[in-house]
Amino acid sequence: GKKKQSRSIAPVVDGFSVSDVSSSFLFVVLFFVMQLKEVTMRTKRCNFWLPNKNRFCANCPLNGSLFCGNHNSRSEGQWIPCPIDPSHSVLEQNLKGHVKRCPLLKQTQSLSVQPFYQKGINAGSDGEEETSGVDDSRLPIKTVSSEMKRNALHGMSVPEFCKLIEKIEFLHESLCKDIQDSVQMPEVCSLWIKRGVEDRKLPFQEKHIMQQASIVGNLENFGLLKNSHGRKPSECGEPDEKKEEDVPAVIEFGAGRGYLTQMLADCYGIQRVFLVERKAYKLKADRSLRQNESLMLERLRIDIEDLDLNAVKSLQGVPFLAIGKHLCGAATDLTLRCCLPEYRKYSSEQHPANTKFGGLAIATCCHHLCQWKHYTNKRFFLDLGLTKEEFHAITWFTSWAVDANHDSDLPDTTNCISHLQFIKEQGEGYADGVEKILSDMQADRRAALGFKCKWIIDMGRLMWLREHGLDAKIVKFVPSSISPENHLLLARSSNLL
Repeated sequence: GKKKQSRSIAPVVDGFSVSDVSSSFLFVVLFFVMQLKEVTMRTKRCNFWLPNKNRFCANCPLNGSLFCGNHNSRSEGQWIPCPIDPSHSVLEQNLKGHVKRCPLLKQTQSLSVQPFYQKGINAGSDGEEETSGVDDSRLPIKTVSSEMKRNALHGMSVPEFCKLIEKIEFLHESLCKDIQDSVQMPEVCSLWIKRGVEDRKLPFQEKHIMQQASIVGNLENFGLLKNSHGRKPSECGEPDEKKEEDVPAVIEFGAGRGYLTQMLADCYGIQRVFLVERKAYKLKADRSLRQNESLMLERLRIDIEDLDLNAVKSLQGVPFLAIGKHLCGAATDLTLRCCLPEYRKYSSEQHPANTKFGGLAIATCCHHLCQWKHYTNKRFFLDLGLTKEEFHAITWFTSWAVDANHDSDLPDTTNCISHLQFIKEQGEGYADGVEKILSDMQADRRAALGFKCKWIIDMGRLMWLREHGLDAKIVKFVPSSISPENHLLLARSSNLL
């Protein structure tokens, strides 16, 4: 007869098989093991919860604390800025040991022996006038933080605040009427963009490419670049046989990865480029640029504040254009002094002015980071009856310009005078002060005030350039929907290239 197949049948107890019970038991054990592991790991790392990442901080806690050095509660008096890199702080008792092993120590030491390094040469002065005769540009001046600006603004009385808003409205109405849109897209750049989309060899984001192309187009439209130097758009990326002296050098300040310079080099035959950037970046355009044998590339890892262009040997006697996208806060003012050394507070005695400035195209941004010390045209504000404290209040307002919806240009035109009238009508309703007024402002009025303050700050820079004999203007180089940071400062020398 046929043999019956043997089957292993698990015994059943109250409707549950033994295999089911075993699986449930293993699941419970595994759950408790995972919980125990989580508790153990939590004791070995910082207990600060990061809501955006939905986890605890992964850093190791300090001895005797549940938190790491970044999240441990600390007394501000015990922490001081690192003298080598002020972007981070250290405990005062650890300062002596820290300066010996700070990550930027080697870089600072190698930079200090470079002839073009002059500490604070482009920093400006904290005095009311930079021609006061007292050289305080090298004195350490504490940076006014956003928190300090906000606290000073909240400390104003309601009448003082209303008067400041009225000044801002009046200045914007009287000074910022001739601002024009100038969105440019040169054909030669459109071919470069198409190539970048097809081969994907370049990091590509449409909003950034649009801005780069418009900056380049405005350079050409303003007469700072010749029309592709006689080349046809189809010849984009091919070497140009023009004489070297016919093609200006380009210095990109705040260069980052350097893709604005790469577009210029590929499409306009630029043969000599300098990239100025204080930070280190990966995925730089340098590797691609160095493949062009006809191109001379030099990257200067230095803060713009400390750069003496006259001491850069490879730039001496060479006409140059300065570009930047975006130059945050005071970096724009530092760049203006760096490019025009004859107009800064003092010049390097070892290296007299021997560079040939041709022009500039700088996309300004992050006006809330501007500082009174670095600002080029303090006299512009003082002559308008604005104080240093009011300047810092105006810079604080500018952060509102990037908080709103930018599908339209409404924030540029909205008037805040009606809100002031409403404040005055409230009377005792705003007895609590300026903080209550600011919290009650509508979003479009806040954005409008921020935009107007940005224009006023940039108009001061424009006036400074014109006062020193340059042909200069400000344009909107992209729509607000692409970027609310859309101010482009253009200037050219009287002896144009």
